[in-house]
Amino acid sequence: MQIPFRIHAAALLLCGLMSLPVRAGEVSVAVASNFATPMERIAALFQKESGHTVKVTLGASGKLYAQVKGGAPFGVFLSADDEIPKRLLQEGLAVTGSRFVYATGRLVLWSAQPDLVDDKGAVLNKGNFNSLAIANPLYSPYGVAAKETLGKLTMWNSIQEKLKKGDSVAQTYQLAATENADLAFIALALVMRDGKVAEGSWWLVPSELHNPIRQSAVQLTGAKDPAAAQAFLAFLKKDKARAVMRGFGYELPRD
Repeated sequence: MQIPFRIHAAALLLCGLMSLPVRAGEVSVAVASNFATPMERIAALFQKESGHTVKVTLGASGKLYAQVKGGAPFGVFLSADDEIPKRLLQEGLAVTGSRFVYATGRLVLWSAQPDLVDDKGAVLNKGNFNSLAIANPLYSPYGVAAKETLGKLTMWNSIQEKLKKGDSVAQTYQLAATENADLAFIALALVMRDGKVAEGSWWLVPSELHNPIRQSAVQLTGAKDPAAAQAFLAFLKKDKARAVMRGFGYELPRD
């Protein structure tokens, strides 16, 4: 029995199409600096699973927002708060319905000196330190949380002479890591790996001392490859990505 030529040709064409690789895209992601190392791991997992490449730009959330406003061609914004993504939606710079909280950050008081910070944060009241670093509240949600904490402890005004400000929470960590500041309020994720803080001394700030650090993601209207941007946001909700975030001390939204 002979196979009709047209059927035979169609079958060959279908096989050829099935053997072609899926077109790989690229997603450009603006990432709050507290999320740098988790993002590195998540991007690698996403690239392996999807074939899409990821281009990352790090910075303080407020400064990244200014870049988006200036026309930077990001496809996704991973902010350290939920206010900036909401603002981007209101301004027509983000895709309606794409915003969600991907993690809640935790604030810690940290020092590179092993015995300086106690587990109650009493070092702040004792005053036996020369300088305290925080991220600039104008740009960083972690800086806002640090300011709120010091306010709740009625220390904001009295500590001004000892205060140093970093442009981002990552820069603030560097001030303490290099001991250019004795103490720093930073993101727990900057010093935690696989569920443990391996160096220095630290105090996990009680969540009631500041507003929740609800880190939110949103797809931007300036995405050059919307399909890759959507795929990345979907991957951020998967168990693989959530396991990475959990290992860095982030609290995760319920499914």
